[in-house]
Amino acid sequence: MCAKATMDEFEALLKESFEIDTPNEGSVVKGTVIAIEAGQAIIDVGYKMEGRVDLKEFADPGEAPEIAVGDAVEVFLDRVENARGEAVISRDKARREEAWDRLEKAYADEARVEGAIFGRVKGGFTVDLGGAVAFLPGSQVDVRPVRDAGPLMGLKQPFQILKMDRRRGNIVVSRRAILEESRAEQRAEVIGKLAEGDAVDGVVKNITEYGAFVDLGGVDGLLHVTDMAWRRVNHPSEILSIGETIKVQVIKINKETHRISLGMKQLQDDPWNSVEAKFPLESVHTGRVTNITDYGAFVELEPGVEGLVHVSEMSWTKKNVHPGKIVSTSQEVEVMVLEIDTAKRRVSLGLKQTMRNPWELFSESHPEGTEVEGEVKNITEFGLFIGLPGDIDGMVHLSDLSWDQRGEEAIQEYRKGDVVKAVVTEVDVDKERISLSIKALGGDKFAEATGSVKRGSIITVGVTAIEDGGIEVEYEGMKSFIRRSDLSRDRAEQRPERFQVGDKVDVRVTNIDSKTRRLGLSIKAREIAEEREAVEQFGSSDSGASLGDILGAALKGDE
Repeated sequence: MCAKATMDEFEALLKESFEIDTPNEGSVVKGTVIAIEAGQAIIDVGYKMEGRVDLKEFADPGEAPEIAVGDAVEVFLDRVENARGEAVISRDKARREEAWDRLEKAYADEARVEGAIFGRVKGGFTVDLGGAVAFLPGSQVDVRPVRDAGPLMGLKQPFQILKMDRRRGNIVVSRRAILEESRAEQRAEVIGKLAEGDAVDGVVKNITEYGAFVDLGGVDGLLHVTDMAWRRVNHPSEILSIGETIKVQVIKINKETHRISLGMKQLQDDPWNSVEAKFPLESVHTGRVTNITDYGAFVELEPGVEGLVHVSEMSWTKKNVHPGKIVSTSQEVEVMVLEIDTAKRRVSLGLKQTMRNPWELFSESHPEGTEVEGEVKNITEFGLFIGLPGDIDGMVHLSDLSWDQRGEEAIQEYRKGDVVKAVVTEVDVDKERISLSIKALGGDKFAEATGSVKRGSIITVGVTAIEDGGIEVEYEGMKSFIRRSDLSRDRAEQRPERFQVGDKVDVRVTNIDSKTRRLGLSIKAREIAEEREAVEQFGSSDSGASLGDILGAALKGDE
């Protein structure tokens, strides 16, 4: 009975000894380096157990291992005994377990952790956080995109843990968050020393299409392209280069966003202060075309002072033409100052005002009555447009095409491109209008033919045609028509057929119509006038003499 009790106690003590002395697999244990051989460290973890660990597990990324005999280390016990009777241990796993504990605490406290970038992976980099490997996204490396991450590799530096999952072994860190935080502190300190209006030195860090970023000593300010110079700057690279030190003025500071607006031209004299003195109204200056738009062209009078030549002020003759067809960029042109608005910083210029008005020149060299020659540029329903010297046009109205034909008929004889002659009849400089006449080339035949003829005159005409309603006659080349009722005072003699083509007939002029260019003629009126004249000369109706006697005496007197 006593022996049995003693045996039970021994078993219990032995079991308790095993439970105490043998560590649990999967836990971190302390050990001592007892030897280093074949690239491995032999470690005594106690409990009469030894294990081997590769020396590289004792080295940080990119560094040589620091381990010596006698060093006390912590290792992770995978298994108590392998096939060779050795413990399976790992320094990496021990460091990882230790690191996770430390990182979880730092993540909870939102504290920074130290690590080193040691590899590149898709979308970013790998970071060693003292035993645990974290992912650093490419967007979290720096505040601006990093083209070459070589200088950052292997460098111990602080990181901020953004996300971690121990079960999955995922850790995401950010270097950018650290930089932004320190940058914000630095910006606040620098901005606190700046005031709007201060002139400071800065270094050009970056150039964009809209401006340049200037480092003011830890804080960047934006120098917009419109604030670089008083003159037009197409691209900042025209006057700035990266790394250049420049003097700028602080224009505006946004205390909330810590944004700083800078200017260079504010440190120079404003050329607009002397515009009115340098460029008085109606003065002519030479400038350079800097920009062309649909509505005109901008001309630089001097650096910082530009004026607009509106499309309506570009040419006397070229209407509704794009400015780019009249001037070209960088062309030197002469312009006249038309208007100045210093408040709006605008100057209105004129290009055509530096040249003589072509209608004035034409009026001086081609007074009314001058004969001109030109090409038919256009044919419209109301007349012809003829090209004239000075790149201007004159118009021949339908009514000025022909003396004998209707305008609608006469215009059918002309084609675009025909070279014709005409006479200047009117020049209206204000309305920029020139009136021409083709029919006036040979003079006014009607006026010449009827110049000595008056109403009531007796003239001799030739019969040119016989018609039912009367006869057509001609006088000095001018055609007229005598109606049947005007062929005789005697109704029986009002017969057109009693006349023949070629007959010469004396007629009385009853009307002169210069508009229709027709003479009103009548044989009847001539006969009545002769009868009245005979009565007045040889007697009266109550003298007892018969009309036959009077006419007989008159005819006898004529003989």
